[in-house]
Amino acid sequence: MTYIIAEPCVDVLDKACIEECPVDCIYEGNRMLYIHPDECVDCGACEPVCPVEAIFYEDDVPEQWKDYTGANYEFFEELGSPGGASKIGKVEKDAAFVAAQPPRGEGH
Repeated sequence: MTYIIAEPCVDVLDKACIEECPVDCIYEGNRMLYIHPDECVDCGACEPVCPVEAIFYEDDVPEQWKDYTGANYEFFEELGSPGGASKIGKVEKDAAFVAAQPPRGEGH
């Protein structure tokens, strides 16, 4: 099990969660952030600091956002397990499901 970032993060990318993560397992894609399922230690530090309440424990992802669970895993299929997001910086891609979402937020 891991934590999952869902729809409220798309086109927001606040990054408060990155600052709180003690194991550097939250990676930045083009349109949202992703939590690495193998690097996450399930501490939950990221969840309360998310200003848009986009982070859920995997079993608690709301039904309307269940597709984000698969998207979170898909994001890391090619990337593998780099062992820390700060080492690689922003990843210029998104899971296909996320990339297909309509633009959200201000200016869209």
